[in-house]
Amino acid sequence: VTLCTAAGVPDASTAALAVGLAIAARRGFAQFAKDQSAGKWSHTTYASLTDSKVAIVGHGNIGKTIAGMLAGFEVEITSFSKSGSDGAVKMDKFDALLPTFDVIILIVPLNSETRHLINANRLAAMKDGAALINVARGAVVDTDALLNELQAGRISAGLDVTDPEPLPAGHPLWSAPNTFITPHVGGDSRAFEPRGRALVEEQLARFAAGQPLVNVVVQG
Repeated sequence: VTLCTAAGVPDASTAALAVGLAIAARRGFAQFAKDQSAGKWSHTTYASLTDSKVAIVGHGNIGKTIAGMLAGFEVEITSFSKSGSDGAVKMDKFDALLPTFDVIILIVPLNSETRHLINANRLAAMKDGAALINVARGAVVDTDALLNELQAGRISAGLDVTDPEPLPAGHPLWSAPNTFITPHVGGDSRAFEPRGRALVEEQLARFAAGQPLVNVVVQG
């Protein structure tokens, strides 16, 4: 049996949401949404994604797609990976550069090395007014430590994933200031099904023609 992944199918949707959350966090959408619900017109000036220094933690397919989408926003992008290959910076340089970033986007797998990658010390090292965007897995961030920073009003966050997940009713993250939450919908847009169908059709055509399959992880 040959096993293949669906790599590439959710990339564009997840990347687009990451960019959207970055804009939301920088421009104060969480507060604007509350004001709209209250019927309150409150003209407030926030930061902009434009001219921001952005860190993308994770340099796989989705991380690269995020970088490509951000290119039009006139931002300075630094991508990080464990190996530091393919144009990325090695993670061992992340802590030294962390205080310089306006936006930090997380798109890494959850494993023993990345669990609570963003902990109290690293959150404290973020510059005042910076935004943390998590489209990876909830446990990549220490939730209690994040709450402390959010409730202090020092940083903002755009979260597509949380720990715990689903986020239960009444959890303090729901009411944390400067926090915009989406319910783990990164790859789940209407672009997902046609892209998935196209990949399956391509694989079947390759299989029928005796050609190599793509995204092979186990060769039968």
